[in-house]
Amino acid sequence: MSFRGNARALRIAALALLAAAAAGPAPAEEALTVASWGGSYARACAKGYHAPFTAETGIEVRLDDYNGGLAQVRAQVETGNVYWDVIDLEIADAIRGCDEGLLEPVDDLELPAAPDGTPAEEDFYPDTQTECGVGTLFYSTIYAYHPESFSGEKPATLADFFDLEKFPGRRGMRRVPYVNLEFALIADGVPLDQVYATLDTPEGVDRAFRKLDTLKSQIVWWEAGAQPPQMLADREVVMSTAYNGRIFNAQILENQPFVIVWDGQVLDIGQLGIVAGSPNLEAARRFVTFATRTESMLGVARHIAYGPARRSGTPLVSTHQETGVDMRPHMPTTPEHLSRSLQNDWEWWSDNADEMNERFSAWLAR
Repeated sequence: MSFRGNARALRIAALALLAAAAAGPAPAEEALTVASWGGSYARACAKGYHAPFTAETGIEVRLDDYNGGLAQVRAQVETGNVYWDVIDLEIADAIRGCDEGLLEPVDDLELPAAPDGTPAEEDFYPDTQTECGVGTLFYSTIYAYHPESFSGEKPATLADFFDLEKFPGRRGMRRVPYVNLEFALIADGVPLDQVYATLDTPEGVDRAFRKLDTLKSQIVWWEAGAQPPQMLADREVVMSTAYNGRIFNAQILENQPFVIVWDGQVLDIGQLGIVAGSPNLEAARRFVTFATRTESMLGVARHIAYGPARRSGTPLVSTHQETGVDMRPHMPTTPEHLSRSLQNDWEWWSDNADEMNERFSAWLAR
């Protein structure tokens, strides 16, 4: 090739490089990993907004299961081996993870407006947003029972859950202090509006553990949300604490006759956060933004009984995608279910989780 030909080829190559630079860096791997709670909840999210996100963006969503807490996130961040991008969090963990530098700030995301144009900041319910977490849904911890376990009177209150004389049999409870302490105090007669004030005293914490002592010999511990429905179906327990959506799905999709007791339900907010050092940060930010659309929240609410974290979503809750069942009476946020509910005080748990976990572990080992 002549010198002139070489020069022309170099000019073309240079122009190509300039064009590539102007277009920005090549996209990272078009996939991200989301850590979630597995089972019917993860499937509801996958159908409700993961698949639509992939259809719109071309970014694959890979699911990984976990059972809550920050231990795995902490290990990834501290070792620099981050393989989760987005994580589904209890709000207290989102606060603690943010304080520890385990999560990326997301308070600068431009969240989508409501379908009617209402700005996101006006549409989200209060206290659903934090510096490192964006609220997506309301869920609750309740207890449920198998009606065939009782021939006569059926349980109706949290006090009944703790009454082994009136309702003998083993109980299922999650192997953490979270919610168990609240349930214990409510069952012991503490008014709902005084539960956290009571827990804020050493005497109140002692009182909660004394109440748990009355059940300890009959408790079967669970860790994953899919376990309580299975424990009830297998008659391993006569009643169990559980996430309301897991029991709903067992009722609707598996024809289980379980009964939910809403008395004293602990209402909570599910948030999405981004793990600090995510290898696919921009894709993760796009995913979280997409997940906070009203339509995404409604997509989840068509597969499991968890209510939208946006005002615009509540009146649009419709029917179960597969069965056509009206979802509205099954939501934890319906007025009749809220009448005897306790809103989780995530600030209290963020401040006291380490101490309560240590106390709970010592209590278990005793």
